[in-house]
Amino acid sequence: MKLWATNEVRAKSKFWYVRCALMVAPWFYDCCFGLRMACGLCARRYFLRKLKKVKKSNGQVLAINEIFERNPTTIKNYGIWLRYQSRTGYHNMYKEYRDTTLNGAVEQMYNEMASRHRVRSPCIQIIKTATVHFKLCKRDNTKQFHNSKITFPLVSRKIRPPTRKLKTTFKASRPNLFM
Repeated sequence: MKLWATNEVRAKSKFWYVRCALMVAPWFYDCCFGLRMACGLCARRYFLRKLKKVKKSNGQVLAINEIFERNPTTIKNYGIWLRYQSRTGYHNMYKEYRDTTLNGAVEQMYNEMASRHRVRSPCIQIIKTATVHFKLCKRDNTKQFHNSKITFPLVSRKIRPPTRKLKTTFKASRPNLFM
């Protein structure tokens, strides 16, 4: 079962109390436990004790491993399916983000949900995450960066001295930043 938690202790407690759908927080942990539970069972939204005859007192978490990104230097498109509780009820949502790691995309999602929808992190349940091919992206916010010839303006450019010897702290004239 995969879930997000800030540290190992919270990951263990979420493992028992969370629904078997994926749960949330900025770091990505993979919980291995004594029962060989199939991944198909994890997709269902039931508590663990309804799936297998396990209580918190009987079961034991064998290992908690943080999952790292294989290629943390290349940028990828991530799709996040989530469910959150607002003041009026529960809502399902799909979000797309561009980031180098899945943890970074989840962090962006938390910040955006907090700013746009005023949703705290305990109210968010991450149902599924996936890398999305650039042809399958839906949101215009991620599509605008798929152009290979995209350029950004250099807003303030300063002429630097050719060597450190010619560098001075104070100049007689102001620098010309518009070139």
